Amino acid sequence: MSKEYIIYADESDKKGRYFSNFYGGVLLRSNHIEQVRMQLQSAKEAQNLFHEIKWSKVTGQYLHKYQSVMDVFFNLVAKDQIKVRIMFTQNARIPPSLTHYQQEHAYHLLYYQFIKHAFGLQYCANPISPVFLRLLIDNMPHSREKNEQFAGYLLGLQDSPEFRRQGIQIRRSDINEVDSHAHVPLQYLDIVLGAMQFRLNDKHKDKPNGAWRRGNRTIAKERLYKHIHTRIREIYPGFNIGVSTGIQGDISNRWHHPYRHWLFKPKAHRMDSEQTKKK
Repeated sequence: MSKEYIIYADESDKKGRYFSNFYGGVLLRSNHIEQVRMQLQSAKEAQNLFHEIKWSKVTGQYLHKYQSVMDVFFNLVAKDQIKVRIMFTQNARIPPSLTHYQQEHAYHLLYYQFIKHAFGLQYCANPISPVFLRLLIDNMPHSREKNEQFAGYLLGLQDSPEFRRQGIQIRRSDINEVDSHAHVPLQYLDIVLGAMQFRLNDKHKDKPNGAWRRGNRTIAKERLYKHIHTRIREIYPGFNIGVSTGIQGDISNRWHHPYRHWLFKPKAHRMDSEQTKKK
């Protein structure tokens, strides 16, 4: 019997203070998907969160509710019923002159790399039966023409040697843009993505213009980030959010690990120390 992997994907913060081009995804297996969706939805309803949950909605008043729902999410991550991947670039790593095409299509080119490599699908050790990959991507802020071209490139992944060896197949009907309002896994992903770009870009230090102290919303977001970071470190003690997660001596852990980060580095680049964080 064939299996199905479902990847929900989203992006955030195209240009940040120190880190940019944040992409995130959660992968669910078809044998877990209904159970996971129900648990995530029930967690929201238990906290009377009947509308879409988002990082931008985090406030002091709702902090404990968001902490509670994220506990349910990370319980599922710890059980490997949800796999999470976060990718981002570092502003200090400056690639050589990019072609006009690379500049024009940077959003989709990076997204393609994320889908192809971040989950380590080439190491999923699939048996003889095929695996169908379904891609549900939060609505992309680009023209229909560019998005259709991108979908064509994603469809072509099944012809790559890495995917063919694992029997991974992609149907065009399984590549879709979706609205996060209707897909609860994307809502939880938005919170994880938001927390990471918030902390990596030092937004926890921001103060309103002319103020001596940080705003209450900023403080609440920092507390939620710390809560999420604690849950990640329960899975990986000492987890460093700003670097690529190690493979612990086994490259197949790019697939097996339930939670990983990927600092995407251009093959050729120079370092600009002026754009690094000052200690």
